[in-house]
Amino acid sequence: MRTTLVALFAGLTLACTTAAPTVAPSPYADTLVATASGDGTFAQLSELDRVTRANGGNRATGEPGYDAAVDHVVAVLQKAGWRVTTPEFTLGDRRYRNVVAQSATGAPDRVVMAGAHLDSVPEGPGINDNGSGVATLLEIATRMGGSPPVAGAVRLAFWGAEEIDFEGSQGYVDALAPAEREAIDLYLNVDMTASPNPGYFVQGRGDDLAARLTALGAVPDRLDFDGTSDYAPFVDAGIPSAGLLAGDAEEKSADQAERWGGTAGEVFDRCYHTACDDLDNIDRTALDRFTDAVAGSLAALSTG
Repeated sequence: MRTTLVALFAGLTLACTTAAPTVAPSPYADTLVATASGDGTFAQLSELDRVTRANGGNRATGEPGYDAAVDHVVAVLQKAGWRVTTPEFTLGDRRYRNVVAQSATGAPDRVVMAGAHLDSVPEGPGINDNGSGVATLLEIATRMGGSPPVAGAVRLAFWGAEEIDFEGSQGYVDALAPAEREAIDLYLNVDMTASPNPGYFVQGRGDDLAARLTALGAVPDRLDFDGTSDYAPFVDAGIPSAGLLAGDAEEKSADQAERWGGTAGEVFDRCYHTACDDLDNIDRTALDRFTDAVAGSLAALSTG
């Protein structure tokens, strides 16, 4: 995640002050949630950590770790049966790759899309920020397979250069024709799902996400978009969007600690944008909850 939650908290509305949203009923969502797991996500995250450490110790765009991570993500998605492309974007005078995968099933004009930034800052391996989001989507992609029983196509994206003003996602949105933008029913941004002093935050059109997190025992806070992650190009283009995150360098309040556990007065992620953002910086309960919530929402929205 490129910046902290300072501006986001200005638009915060506590979930307990509004009518609770309800989970969209979906037999396929129930099936997918039963198979996707935090343990599976952590296994994906461990593999991404291995790739990162073997290639310079970070995934900053332009560094060897980023290119190796692109190749790794492509291989995982192809093995699971997804249709995978690596559309390029320009940063400075060089071209870099995003990764985009789409299901073979579902109407191509009714796309439910989720994305996570694959890059890290140069200072560290970026395992929570945003290896956790990447691993969440890879676990779901593996459990879905490339031909899930959906009415609308499912599209997954893994962005470069989020840490440099969202250049990867911006390049992707800029390249979409008007009809391609209109075909996206929803874009869901997945940015940090396992902060060690975790929060539960939902942005935008995330009612089903909020309902699923609530059912899992973590009533989320609702935040406004403020242009600090890869949802920004989609929101600016008028594409319906939602987002979720577990918190970064802001302090957890006493009320939040009472509702979610953890420690009030301490930041959500003590290793945010530093070298200690490694596998020891992961909260497994939050990872499991966000995996289930994202899996359920993607399945329900693509079959609804």
